[in-house]
Amino acid sequence: MDIESVRPKVSQVICEALGRDVEPLSLDARLIDDLGAESIDYLDILFRLERAFGVKIPRGQITRDARGELSEEEFQQDGVVTAMGLERLRIHLSEVPQERIKPGLKAGDIPTLFTVETFCRLVVRALKSRPSTVDS
Repeated sequence: MDIESVRPKVSQVICEALGRDVEPLSLDARLIDDLGAESIDYLDILFRLERAFGVKIPRGQITRDARGELSEEEFQQDGVVTAMGLERLRIHLSEVPQERIKPGLKAGDIPTLFTVETFCRLVVRALKSRPSTVDS
């Protein structure tokens, strides 16, 4: 299971959730800036992706995965992502152009970084971590 194999369905789900004509979406299309999504739309998109792929995606998973082993205080202070937090974001959100992950990034603005590829990667990780259903 890879990004290109889930991309058509992820594109369809995103388009439907945003009330757009269903079309193949560019992997680097930003959900908020390019597709007009609002942060509230993410919940709908995640719910639809769970149904479409038969997976469970906990809310806030992308940010939790990006934070990794860092404590909340190591990741962000006073609502601004720390240098360590920025480095974790650059690693975890490698599909996002590095110049968009810069000092001064507010933790609340992390969702503006998310692209179609971000959601494809999320689905691929969820599918890979899904327990196998092999009958014995």
